[in-house]
Amino acid sequence: MKTLSPCAARTSVQAARIIRETIARVISRVNTLSEDGPGWTRPSYSDLESEAHAIIEAEARELGLEISRDAAGNLFARMAGYDRTAPALYMGSHLDTVGQGGAYDGQAGVAGALAILAAIRAEGIAPATDIVLTVTRAEESVWFPVSYIGSRSALGLLTAEEFQAKRADTGLTLAEHMAQQGYQSEEVLAQTPPSPARFLEFHIEQGPVLYEAAEPYGIVTAIRGGLRYRAAQVHGTWAHSGAAPREGRADAVVALAELIVALNKVWDRILFTGADLTVTFGKVDAASPQHAMAKVAGEAGFCLDMRSDDEAVLEQADRELKTEIARIEAAHQGIRFELGGQSRSKPAKLSPAMTDFADRGAALRGDKPRRMLSGGGHDAAAFATAGWQSVMVFIRNWNGSHCPDEAMDEADLAAAAEAVFLSITAGAAS
Repeated sequence: MKTLSPCAARTSVQAARIIRETIARVISRVNTLSEDGPGWTRPSYSDLESEAHAIIEAEARELGLEISRDAAGNLFARMAGYDRTAPALYMGSHLDTVGQGGAYDGQAGVAGALAILAAIRAEGIAPATDIVLTVTRAEESVWFPVSYIGSRSALGLLTAEEFQAKRADTGLTLAEHMAQQGYQSEEVLAQTPPSPARFLEFHIEQGPVLYEAAEPYGIVTAIRGGLRYRAAQVHGTWAHSGAAPREGRADAVVALAELIVALNKVWDRILFTGADLTVTFGKVDAASPQHAMAKVAGEAGFCLDMRSDDEAVLEQADRELKTEIARIEAAHQGIRFELGGQSRSKPAKLSPAMTDFADRGAALRGDKPRRMLSGGGHDAAAFATAGWQSVMVFIRNWNGSHCPDEAMDEADLAAAAEAVFLSITAGAAS
């Protein structure tokens, strides 16, 4: 076998065409699967998610890849390299969506990885190491209050307690939904995780940086962690809107509004120090049947999502949140906050070696992708936390993300996939 030198590692017309065609076909096929309503809805551990996995499995079998699933239902499709003792390169993403989400979050990453494998197969190249298409389950934590369920299951990081988390729409536990899809929580806990290797994930950026800079893709060096309160409550006192005087009211909506304004000021102060933080009240609920035009609100619900690349900053923000709650409760007799359970994901620093790996192929294309931070959480963070060399390649998108209008130019994903293809084939044999 002949080793290819970097100067010989150019994307052929055939490989470029296959990358484009595979991306278009796979995204289109996966997006035929959705619940009714605007956008795309494939809940975690649902029949729709399983059907999407089956589409990718069929595509992988057409390429002659070795198929396996772990105890949690994560899909792996392996292409043999010429050094099978070296750490493999895992590439992929997820296929579940948020409710009424977009056409590219997750599925674009799977399509990009599969497209690279299809091009390698068509070119008759043996990669330097095994390459493993990786399709995780249950990445979107809107369904269960647990981060990175599929990837953390594969990595041996999911706890027995987390299997009792209930899905937001059905009230059934994670263990029950897994069982409905043919997977048992006891087997997940007992499985041996793979040895640390390398992981690469394509994903839309979900923010405006690349789009506003007119850049097709970038390389992610770190992923923000999160601290969340998913079912917080403010308790006050129900009263008649016309009869209750201002003095002595315990208005839950007013108390919540005060907290929102106060946390925005906390956010400003922390950003002023140069630290990284986002603060989002993603859901505010004062619309139960008890609420009415002529009532002082006796309760309100909300969720709070704080993210940072520094765990110490998240701790600081959490302390200031509780200080502001204590201040509001002291100022308004009858007001009481209940934050409920807290969930977290750790910030992750990604691998400099894998960043350089992705950058090498980009340089061969003549590209200079920026290094950037990921505001959203991704499976790559779970792999990095488990000691894997992990990296992400972001694709520009617009019209927001986690929404039906999510947009991406498939040519941008193809360009990024070509860059990684070149990184791989620069050290391959034919």
